[in-house]
Amino acid sequence: MPTPKKILSYLNANKIKHEILKHKKVFTAYDAAQTLGEDIKKIAKTLLVKADKDYYIVSVPANMNLDIKKLGAALKAKKVSIPNEKDMAKVCKIKPGAMSAFGSLYKLPVVLDKGLLKAKDAVFSTGDFMESVRLKVKDYADVEGAILGNVGVVRKVKPQKNNPSASSGRGKAIPRCGSGQEKQKSKTTKKKKKK
Repeated sequence: MPTPKKILSYLNANKIKHEILKHKKVFTAYDAAQTLGEDIKKIAKTLLVKADKDYYIVSVPANMNLDIKKLGAALKAKKVSIPNEKDMAKVCKIKPGAMSAFGSLYKLPVVLDKGLLKAKDAVFSTGDFMESVRLKVKDYADVEGAILGNVGVVRKVKPQKNNPSASSGRGKAIPRCGSGQEKQKSKTTKKKKKK
């Protein structure tokens, strides 16, 4: 599925300089970073959130997790949650995981974590698993009329030894976009037997 025409028309109509990046099929931000040879801090992870009764698209650097409490404070919302995939499909009228970073196309406001502004440009999801778009973060914030805030928290992930999924980007990885996938990973430890 190529980059949706709506996104190309939207970027062109707003005179946003951009680069379409074709790549192998990716489902996570980690896969996108590895495939494109990009720093994970320059990959925008996109989430759908519900704050009180309203929905928002939230973009954070992929090395971060969304901090629900910080987002609630930024939006002055009493209750913030991450909708499930069924709700995401209903609200955005898309297949699960195929959400783009452009809230305007869904008539939803965008919240942008200020951490992403540290990157001159970043890679954003187009809603296609085999194409992304690179553009200046400032242009993205401007065209989306984004609400800026510190809504992310840096992920503390220790590399796992002898774990093929850690190097391939498969398994428990950083979701590129979607919903219900921001839960913290639980740590497991193995006890060595004494001989």
